[in-house]
Amino acid sequence: MADATPPLPEAEPAVAAAVFGDRIELARSYTDSLARNGETLGLIGPRELPQLWTRHILNSALLAPLLRGRVGDVGSGAGLPGLVLAIARPDVELTLIEPMERRTEWLQAEVDRMGLDNVTVLRARAEELPGSGRLAPLDQVTARAVSALRSLIPLTAPLVRSGGQLLLLKGGRAQDEIAAAQKAIRKHRLHDVEVLELGAAVGVDITRVIRATVDP
Repeated sequence: MADATPPLPEAEPAVAAAVFGDRIELARSYTDSLARNGETLGLIGPRELPQLWTRHILNSALLAPLLRGRVGDVGSGAGLPGLVLAIARPDVELTLIEPMERRTEWLQAEVDRMGLDNVTVLRARAEELPGSGRLAPLDQVTARAVSALRSLIPLTAPLVRSGGQLLLLKGGRAQDEIAAAQKAIRKHRLHDVEVLELGAAVGVDITRVIRATVDP
């Protein structure tokens, strides 16, 4: 039997230019690079190509207006959402935290190729960083597709300064994850925990973000 035809990358949605504004060419360059190299490097699966823009790039970019100051992205992987956010918000300082060497090499290569001067790639496990002197307390921390909220809070909250925020991209069961994470929420002194739904205003699939303030 002949091999099935490999899936084609998704065409750029018209809304992408509105979301990225004058940074759209960088967003296109990154998306094209991820489409060409992501499967080979084990960053994304082949089934992701037909939904690369809508499910991954735009899903990540919708978080950009919420960012401020120094932001860490835990488990950056292929750069989702960290590299996308660095493209969309050149005024924000991003630290991409990723433990796997081949992924940090990919991230650094993309940073260098695109000339992003607001990004630091840090090879580390998030749980090793507090108190290590390798990373100053951050204003915000993001994460996407890393783990359940109750496991993610202990990895992310210790990286944030008092009064800083967690901005964690989640799926449709975000409220259920909050309910299951009450012990971790109390232990790490999170307040104002809420689910934001982003994307409706620009006509794309809803992105859900759990936002919480750390020890205000």
